[in-house]
Amino acid sequence: MGRSRRTLPEELLLLALDPATGTTAQPQSLDLGLAGAQLVELALAGRIAPDGDRIAVVVPRPTGDPTLDCALELLRRRGAPVRAVHWIGGPRLGLRQTYLSHLERCGMVHAVAGQMCGVLPTTRYQATDNEISREIRARLDSAIRTGVPPDPRTAALAALAHAVGLGKHLYPGNEGRSSRSRLRDLIRHDPMGGLVAHAVMDVQNGAVAQPRRGTAATARQGAPGARSAAEPARGVPMQPRRGTMARAVAH
Repeated sequence: MGRSRRTLPEELLLLALDPATGTTAQPQSLDLGLAGAQLVELALAGRIAPDGDRIAVVVPRPTGDPTLDCALELLRRRGAPVRAVHWIGGPRLGLRQTYLSHLERCGMVHAVAGQMCGVLPTTRYQATDNEISREIRARLDSAIRTGVPPDPRTAALAALAHAVGLGKHLYPGNEGRSSRSRLRDLIRHDPMGGLVAHAVMDVQNGAVAQPRRGTAATARQGAPGARSAAEPARGVPMQPRRGTMARAVAH
């Protein structure tokens, strides 16, 4: 994968970054969204594909992006398709910081050291070129305004933005209500983006152990040798509740 195109995790993070304060909107759900965005990016690169409500590696060849390739290798090591909710709900310590550091190395953000309550050290990230964020936002605005089906990348970005709760950040107040509704509706234009977005929302709702209704996992219930709904996929341990997520670097 060439580096001429920004990846979906990078675009999602730039969307969430407040250009005035250097903080990220929805920091905890954003961590889930970044893990989901990696899956969509790998699918767009032809490395993985949906298998019911699971994710299967179809081409294990590296993409050339170190962070994505790490995720791809972890998926490959599972040896069997992994439920999207188990993957997204798993520990992803430091993922947001990894992408913030990458954006800093690329010159798209710069770190600003500070203190919280005059004691605790904090780091915020200011965009160095707001034009990049405006271009990403313009793609969403165009899809919302025109009603024309967006390309898969933009549709997936919209689905993830909705799933992590960025709608109120991007389109605030009563005047943004219709835009938030249309942002949510864009989820139907990309199957992989929709699968991942629903998995992100399921994890937030505490449904990691429950298969989504109507999925292949549900159809297998009651079959000879089938796993129960509460049983994790093979090689995928049950994950703790997300209340113990790592402390956000940029609040």
